[in-house]
Amino acid sequence: MNDGLIPRRYAKALLKFAQEKGAEKRVYLLMQTLCDSFAAQPDLDKAVSNPFVSDADKTQLLMTASGAKADDSVFADFIKLMIINHRIDMMRSVALAYLEIYRKANNIFLVEITSAAPMGEKEMKRLKDIIAAHVGDATVEYTTAVDPDLIGGFVVKIDSERLDASIKNELKQLRLKLLSK
Repeated sequence: MNDGLIPRRYAKALLKFAQEKGAEKRVYLLMQTLCDSFAAQPDLDKAVSNPFVSDADKTQLLMTASGAKADDSVFADFIKLMIINHRIDMMRSVALAYLEIYRKANNIFLVEITSAAPMGEKEMKRLKDIIAAHVGDATVEYTTAVDPDLIGGFVVKIDSERLDASIKNELKQLRLKLLSK
């Protein structure tokens, strides 16, 4: 079976169920936190996939990792469904698929800004204004990072688009141009 297809189907079903309950935004926030937890703690995926860890412990682990509260019944019910269907080991993939589907349904762009040094408030505002003009009336979620290997400048990723205005890229282009002569 396709490991991408199954998590995507569960994510679509969760989104539909959450919309019926009016909890799709809350589930989105929980899934963001869960994905961050999976990224920060690689052992989390191992624990969720471990057949020797009880279902109750897996449920508690995922509820804690997502920041879910006792009244987040939509999320808790979904975890129970994943356990019943023996798909709990796909929880990370389902969370990633949910984020993607939710963003697409709600016209949200994920923008990553990587700069060679921390950007000042003025420069960041100017860059965000340019990005906002590019994406129109869509909602934008920003993540920023610093990568000294860029030497100077920045790289902006908007979903699958990429703008590389770094000195590292300029030097690479110059090198390629010189080599082609």
